Amino acid sequence: FNILLQVLDEGHLTDNYGRVIDFKNTVIVMTSNLGARDISKGRALGFQDEEVRTSYDVMKEKVQQEIERAFNPEFLNRVDDVIVFHPLSKEEIAQIVHILLGNLRERLGEDEMSLRLTDPAVAFLVDRGYDEKFGARPLRRAIQRYLEDPLSEKILLGEFSSGDEIEVGVDDSGEALSMRVASPQKT
Repeated sequence: FNILLQVLDEGHLTDNYGRVIDFKNTVIVMTSNLGARDISKGRALGFQDEEVRTSYDVMKEKVQQEIERAFNPEFLNRVDDVIVFHPLSKEEIAQIVHILLGNLRERLGEDEMSLRLTDPAVAFLVDRGYDEKFGARPLRRAIQRYLEDPLSEKILLGEFSSGDEIEVGVDDSGEALSMRVASPQKT
């Protein structure tokens, strides 16, 4: 973190070749998982709504203690603020699923196909792709494994073609996604 001291203190960085990079009109956002274990433990205790404010204050205090243990005072003195985020809710994870599906929908649109996920299909991806320890990072892998890979195979096998609206649900076993043509798109 010593290299950041120059950036945070002087507003610029000088590399090994003497080139200066200006950071004066820059907002620097740093993320960390410090205190994540404490946050997970607190969530596992099942705080009630009236306890949320108190639990948040306690959580923020514990995170601050972790930060002070992990970083030198000269670094911390250059940080303007520490923001502790609440863990993501299932609804927020579902919104992230829809955002991540944007790229897939674009690619399908190039072949004049569209994609529609049922609520249970979104819930399936949320359950498989969210982990309290790792947050939403595994979501992309879950979408790849449970949706994109099987869908690609079906397209290659000719089960879906141009003009199809592909509806994605959960199969009867509850262990995989099901895909079918919902209706041909009008051209």
